[in-house]
Amino acid sequence: MNIKIKRVYEQPDKKDGERILVDRLWPRGLTKEKAHVDLWLKEIAPSTELRQWFDHDPEKWKRFRGRYETEIRHNDDLIKVLKDKAREGTVTLIYGARDQKHNEALVLKQFLEKNH
Repeated sequence: MNIKIKRVYEQPDKKDGERILVDRLWPRGLTKEKAHVDLWLKEIAPSTELRQWFDHDPEKWKRFRGRYETEIRHNDDLIKVLKDKAREGTVTLIYGARDQKHNEALVLKQFLEKNH
């Protein structure tokens, strides 16, 4: 499986393969054309409650990871979609957060790679 992650505000590239937005909210200031999103899987994103609780606070990162992985496990159908697409070719999980070390796309990528 070839899974990458990329911030939605970064320049799209042909090497991205299928670009899948994994945020619950559409990124601010971007049109669908500028974002170059092939699929928006907002249901795989952290719940609104979890997202608001985390609030991109690195101090909460470990607890966020655990809670988000629990939510991911309850989305078998969406995980299957992502795994199938990753087996077909390159997939880039797109996210909007500024923090490149503490975001849901990173957790999701690692989860998919661990559980393929």
